[in-house]
Amino acid sequence: MIKFVMCITRHPDMTREEFQDYWQHKHGPFFMENADAMRAKKYVQSLTIETPLNDGLQDSRGMRPAYDGVAEVWFESEQDLMEGMSSPEGQKLGAALLEDENKFIDHSKSSAFIVREVEF
Repeated sequence: MIKFVMCITRHPDMTREEFQDYWQHKHGPFFMENADAMRAKKYVQSLTIETPLNDGLQDSRGMRPAYDGVAEVWFESEQDLMEGMSSPEGQKLGAALLEDENKFIDHSKSSAFIVREVEF
């Protein structure tokens, strides 16, 4: 399997609470209702929590502030991902997802990439 991973920074006009509420209760269900069209097998949202531990981790390593969350979408294969996104239904859904993302994600401060897991 492969994963589409997106490290997300919230839209600058939103509080963390507004961002998490929208992502979890509107965007997530919208994606899941349509996941089959993109051949997605699993979708997970990891929402960053407010904790002094994050500040300590970042400060001790000289890192930038944490993203507001991480989205992971699993696919059986790269081919499934490409076919799911290039089908007419997948393209329509991709455009609708992007339109919705623009309501809560600052894409210029976010990152997306494809990964393959390696377990130890």
